[in-house]
Amino acid sequence: MFSALFPLSAATAADFAQLRQPRVELRNVVKQYDAHTVLNGVSLSVEPGEVVTILGPSGSGKSTLIRLINQLESLSGGEIYIDDKPIGQLRGAALRQLRSRIGFVFQQFNLYAHLTALQNITLALEYVHGWNKTDAERRARELLQQVGLEEKVDAYAAQLSGGQQQRVAIARALASSPQIILFDEPTSALDPEMIGEVLQVMKNLAHSGITMIVVTHEMHFAREIADRVVFIDGGEILEVSPPEEFFTRPQHPRTQRFLKKVLDPLHQESSL
Repeated sequence: MFSALFPLSAATAADFAQLRQPRVELRNVVKQYDAHTVLNGVSLSVEPGEVVTILGPSGSGKSTLIRLINQLESLSGGEIYIDDKPIGQLRGAALRQLRSRIGFVFQQFNLYAHLTALQNITLALEYVHGWNKTDAERRARELLQQVGLEEKVDAYAAQLSGGQQQRVAIARALASSPQIILFDEPTSALDPEMIGEVLQVMKNLAHSGITMIVVTHEMHFAREIADRVVFIDGGEILEVSPPEEFFTRPQHPRTQRFLKKVLDPLHQESSL
C-alpha cells in the first residue's frame, strides 16, 4: 500500500533492500575436526549494526563459530555470507580484503610485547593497509584516546596491565574502521578488577553502527548490551531471543538449566 502511494525509484528500492540485507549470515555451517563435529548445521543471521552475544558452556562451539566468520578456521560444510557474498572459499588478496572489514579481539590480547601501544596499532595500518606513518599514528592516537589510554601511547605492551592490553587490542581491531567486530571471550584472561574497564569500552562501541558478535561468559553484560542473545550447546543453536526474554523466560530446557547454574553459582549439577 505504501509503495503504491509513494513509488520507489530503482535506486531507492535497491538502497532499501541493502538496508534489510544481513551483514553476516551462516547457512547450515558445519565444522569438524577428524571425527569430532564442533558445529552441526548452524544457521544465523546478524543485521548491520546489531549486537549479538553468544552464550553457552565451554566446548559448545562458540569460539569456533566466530573464528569461521573471519576465516581463521575453514568450513567443513555450509556457507557464510558477508553482505550476501559467500566467503568460505576466499584466499589470498580476497581473504585479506575480507579481514580488513572484520576486527577480531582475542582472549589473550596477542599484542607484540616489544612494541609500544602506538606501534601495535600502526603496524597493520602501515604494512597491511598501506597507510603512511603520519596518518597511521594519528589514527592510533585517536583510538587510544577512545579507549582511555592516551597516556599509554609510548608504553610497551609488557608494561601494561591485562585490562590495558585488551583495550589496546580493541583499538587495534578498530583501526581499519571495520564493519564487523568479533570478540572471543575478551575478559576471560583478566583479573576480576580489570574486567569492568574492558566491558565499558565495549559498551561504548555497542550500537555505534558497527556489527558486534560477542562470545562471553559475562551474563549481566550480555543482558545489558545485546539486541539478541544466542545460546549454543553441543555445536547447535538451541535458542535465539531478545535479552530480556532470554534471561527471564528461556524456552529450551537446556537454556533453563544453563542459566540456573551460571546465575546461581552454588547450584549443583546433580539437582538439575
